[in-house]
Amino acid sequence: MPSHSPSKIFVIGATGAQGMPVVSGLVADKKYSVRALSRDPNSRRAKALLALGNVEILEGTFADEETLRQGFRGCDGAYVNIDGFNSGEKTELFWAIRSYEIAIEEGVKFFVYGNLDYALKKGGYDSKFRTGHYDGKGRIAEWILWQNEENKDRMGAAVFTTGPYMEMAISAWTPMSPTVEDGIATWRVPLGDGAVPHVALEDCSYYARWLFDNAERANGMKLEVAIEQVDYQKLATAFEKVTGHPARYIDTDLETYWTSGSLSRAAKAPAGYNADLADKSTMTVKQNFTGFWNSWKNETVKRDYALLDEIHPNRIKSVEDWLRREDQLGRELGKGSLWERIQPENLYKAPPLLKLSEDNRTGRL
Repeated sequence: MPSHSPSKIFVIGATGAQGMPVVSGLVADKKYSVRALSRDPNSRRAKALLALGNVEILEGTFADEETLRQGFRGCDGAYVNIDGFNSGEKTELFWAIRSYEIAIEEGVKFFVYGNLDYALKKGGYDSKFRTGHYDGKGRIAEWILWQNEENKDRMGAAVFTTGPYMEMAISAWTPMSPTVEDGIATWRVPLGDGAVPHVALEDCSYYARWLFDNAERANGMKLEVAIEQVDYQKLATAFEKVTGHPARYIDTDLETYWTSGSLSRAAKAPAGYNADLADKSTMTVKQNFTGFWNSWKNETVKRDYALLDEIHPNRIKSVEDWLRREDQLGRELGKGSLWERIQPENLYKAPPLLKLSEDNRTGRL
């Protein structure tokens, strides 16, 4: 594998919650240029990427071989994070594999795969942990690292495993959206005494850039990241400390969560909005996120925080640190304090964090 870092990077998933900071980090000092794939070059998110500079937009979809060839051609790096909430588990498996194969064919030298934990495997193959949008990626991650054993001198590869964004805990239309009840910030989720390995999007920018800057060391690496294991009593305590307003975590059983929780209205919909519920392989939102919560409740997913400290010494290391930074940033950007931002009249008017909310679950592949 060449010793130099890739210079032009094709990014699939560029307009997603993770993709936006990843692209920003890559082009910040103009060391890299990015070709970003977008189904809608006129969208708010695509225009924001163009405004960064050193970014070009390729209109199209990951579910098209010719588009993939156009995207990879002339690029020596790739960052592939397919939107499983668009494609569904089965379709993502196919197009992730084809993305890797076409990238090699088109001469890409370093391939980073945007991954999530193989929840089913980490839970001992107990189906109560099955989480389609996690497991689909997790299977492909193992396949890519296996392929890389043979192909690493032709095209290096790394797997970048994230998890639930910390931002999801203060945003609308997520599995852990907050409410304000009798003046108290409240999280009603089925977590028990478990903890969520929450990830800061700000840190994703750094880690993705590190992988490309250190392509030789990263070749064959499975980098799994998080701030810390966040139990929601800790989240509530930190929120109260940072904002000065009362906060609480209320452990909620799954039946109640699926009756009145933040995802309850979508419970019977397919987890991937282009997936067909008539296909027996398709999970519903309820099935998918039941496995999601069971994984965190039973703490089947861990992280090597010593490695993360080595790679990113200035990373965000606690939920309190993250809340403090987010509160300050929100004030500076005119969004208001965290307390103001989670008020329902503000929470549901803010631009959505997750792209599927913006797509309105009706987008095409």
